[in-house]
Amino acid sequence: MPGREPLSQTEALLAGLRAGSQEAFETIFREHYAQVFAVAYRLLGSASEAEDAAQEAFLRLYEHPLPAGRNHNLRGWLLRVTTNLAYNALRSRGRRRRREERALTEAQSAGQPAAGDSMVAATADTAAKVRGVLARLPERQVQLLLLRQAGLSYAELAGALGVAPGSIGTLVARAERAFRDLYGELEEMEHDA
Repeated sequence: MPGREPLSQTEALLAGLRAGSQEAFETIFREHYAQVFAVAYRLLGSASEAEDAAQEAFLRLYEHPLPAGRNHNLRGWLLRVTTNLAYNALRSRGRRRRREERALTEAQSAGQPAAGDSMVAATADTAAKVRGVLARLPERQVQLLLLRQAGLSYAELAGALGVAPGSIGTLVARAERAFRDLYGELEEMEHDA
């Protein structure tokens, strides 16, 4: 049709998905799964939970493809949905995590870890601290930090989170500062203990 612009690759894939094309879904999945999984894993710290969150995000896209008529930021949408799912999982497992940390502390105070276990314990401790800090931050700040860490540009962040592009730099800086402050407080509390 004259005057009509050709569809972008993303819009063509979404049109195929809306039409029921399994091939379009598989292409979307292959192109975005690694990054979606990585974002979920950074937040959850568990491969199985990250896989569940990533698969749920793709399932939501498959069952309810993004509507026609708009130029969608598919990657941003998938990462935002994944972040929300992972954040919800993180909140819901809070009690279990506290029990596990308490058990680990009791086990460590009862005896010394084996020689090779100190590096693993230090890495697990750092990951637990990061997850703990993320759990204390407002959801929007967690989304900003994780999506920025996943490599989204400021323009992509703005589109994914529905905020003005000019405010993204300030929002990211505030989120990073809040993370550093909470992490520092946690470090101080551990040092004083």
